[in-house]
Amino acid sequence: MMPASSTMSKESASYDMAEFDQSAIFLYLDGHDQEQRQTLNIFPSQPMHVAEPIPAKDVSVGMVAAMPNGNSSPPKRQEQGGQRSPAVPPAPTVALLTSAKETKSSLTKKEATNGGKGATSGDQERVRDPKTLRRLAQNREAARKSRLRKKAYIQQLETSRIRLSQLEQQVQVARVQGVFLGTGEQPGFPSAPSPAVVFDMEYGRWVEEHSKLIFQLRAALNEHLADEQLQGFVNGAMAQHEELLNLKGALARADVFHLLSGVWASPAERCFLWLGGFCPSEVIKVMLKHVEPLSEGQILGIYNLQQTVQEREEALNHSMEATQQSISDIIAAPDVAPATFMGHMSLAMNKVSSMEGFVMQADGLRQQTLHKLHHILTTRQAARCMVAIADYFHRLRALSTLWDARPRQEDGLAL
Repeated sequence: MMPASSTMSKESASYDMAEFDQSAIFLYLDGHDQEQRQTLNIFPSQPMHVAEPIPAKDVSVGMVAAMPNGNSSPPKRQEQGGQRSPAVPPAPTVALLTSAKETKSSLTKKEATNGGKGATSGDQERVRDPKTLRRLAQNREAARKSRLRKKAYIQQLETSRIRLSQLEQQVQVARVQGVFLGTGEQPGFPSAPSPAVVFDMEYGRWVEEHSKLIFQLRAALNEHLADEQLQGFVNGAMAQHEELLNLKGALARADVFHLLSGVWASPAERCFLWLGGFCPSEVIKVMLKHVEPLSEGQILGIYNLQQTVQEREEALNHSMEATQQSISDIIAAPDVAPATFMGHMSLAMNKVSSMEGFVMQADGLRQQTLHKLHHILTTRQAARCMVAIADYFHRLRALSTLWDARPRQEDGLAL
């Protein structure tokens, strides 16, 4: 037995943690946590040559004590009351178990880390899956089509709104023209107001509606809306100018003196009126201050338009001055007999009728100027042009209000 004992002693000196099977250690740990059954300790849990465990306070964990004679005996079991006590693992086994627990915890952390990486790679594989990619592409295409349908629906609503506004304006113009032509009276009802009164009321309504539209157009410019949406507001502003020109044309046929006098406008506007409306060349100058920068083609087109407009304005001015001079000469004719008085008045009335034609030509020139500017400018520039023209006349009206509200000199003297 001595050779065997020495051999086992040599083998005990060469024990190492690397030689233990980790799976066996894990199984032992799992079984060690539960209550061990009382069985016969037939087979020893440690080699025969391992000595009895030494108290932990005197011996460090993991130390192996060998017998001085090379012999080792199995662990002793104490019996009390005829019952076996559970086997207590020796010190080397406790060291092995502690090391195994640390190894298990480190492996668990590695598995958790590897598991997270595996989940990420699995997500990437799912993203790269052709079926998933095809579904994502279908979702993007459906979202794009939905946006296009929404955009088309909004544009259709805007077009319908503009069309409805135009129809309302046409109905209103037709009603006003009926009043101007004297067809608005009904039997049993009081006579309709004069064309001048009706025009004054309609002009006040037009100013209010045009201010609201310009406010919306200004907000659209500040929000940087698309050109398609801006075009709707620009078309609405152009339609309102068309409505005003129709109203003025009806008034020119009914009462050209009221239109030329400008009593329907504010005092400051009245100073800048030209043949019953704004001066087209002045509007071009106002526009140039707000729509820069302009391309070379736009500058050339606006320059040619300005030259043409100024030539036509001068021609209309000469015609109007000549007509006014003719009316003055007819009225101032000396020695008009009573029999020829009506003849002279008829000549003067014919000259007044020609004045109506000049006012209509001036309105046509204003309309052409606006349309040509709209054609030359881009949508955003045309929007800024409409806002600039509206601001110009709005400031003239504000100037009139401030001038009327100024402190009078006589008020100062009274104080």
